[in-house]
Amino acid sequence: MPEKSPIVEVAKKVCPGVITIVISKDLPKIEGFYFFPFGGQSFVVPKIEKGRKEKTKIGGGSGFIVSPDGYVLTCSHVVGDPEADYTVIIDPKHKYPAKILTRDPLVDVAVLKINEKNLTHLELGDSDKIELGETVIAIGNPLGEFEDTLSAGIVSGLSRKITAYGGFPLKATSLRGLIQTDAAINLGNSGGPLVNLEGKTIGINTAMVMGAQNIGFAIPINYAKRTLEEVIKYGKIKRPFLGARYIVLNKEIATVQKLPVDYGALIVRESLGEEAVVKGSAADKAGLKEYDIILEIDGEKITEENPLADALSKQKIGQEISLKVLREGKEITLKVKLEEKK
Repeated sequence: MPEKSPIVEVAKKVCPGVITIVISKDLPKIEGFYFFPFGGQSFVVPKIEKGRKEKTKIGGGSGFIVSPDGYVLTCSHVVGDPEADYTVIIDPKHKYPAKILTRDPLVDVAVLKINEKNLTHLELGDSDKIELGETVIAIGNPLGEFEDTLSAGIVSGLSRKITAYGGFPLKATSLRGLIQTDAAINLGNSGGPLVNLEGKTIGINTAMVMGAQNIGFAIPINYAKRTLEEVIKYGKIKRPFLGARYIVLNKEIATVQKLPVDYGALIVRESLGEEAVVKGSAADKAGLKEYDIILEIDGEKITEENPLADALSKQKIGQEISLKVLREGKEITLKVKLEEKK
């Protein structure tokens, strides 16, 4: 009798803790359709019933339970619509409304909570110990239809950087330090676990490359551990807040805008009516101004590879840091005492 693949035992251990997330909204009720002729063609137009709305499924994703009392991890972009309702489905007989405790777009991680006890949950591994070439298994709900779908592969690369587009509203997000895998990751798999042959979660499936085969990415689970621990302990993410809007410079931006440096964070408002420096914030108290360029934090250079958000995430609330700032062609040093984001 042929020996069973170790993946069989991993599936038995892990799949009960992997869940489906259904996204729904109250949308106008459609009572029918009518044909609208135009330009020699007929177009189908929905007939909206005035004043009536109905709960409509608009999407789905994956996630996994990480504690017996109902904490769930998924990707931030999966639950990115603040006006939608989210339902966690463990199996056809067990469905629960989910509360979004926090979204952390910096690392594309979200923490949800369902009210249930004694749940099967996944064990979190150590993503710092991942080795190139080791076997991994991606689990999720591809296309929103096929629950508990497994795909096996290897770790194809480490510390990858990608720019992903998504969320509400649609915007670009740069993700760094990702695990690259050739285990198939499809639409709807986002938020599901990437596990090793011990059945331990080492990553969260987050993205695939459209038009390419066998190129998928996962967020290292150690990125999510800090977020999860803070939410369980404080009910929210406790992260230092500078209070300045900015863009990270590169050679292209510096050339087009004729700037004196091609690195750093240029403090500038994102749209009309917004303040570049939030009043009363740590940045405001330190004297930062619009069009200042933050070059370094405590001697650490700010670049596209090490953006300001990443550099700040390494600091602690209440800590005083030193900023090297370029203002009107002159370098100055400002001291900033970091505060908690309210």
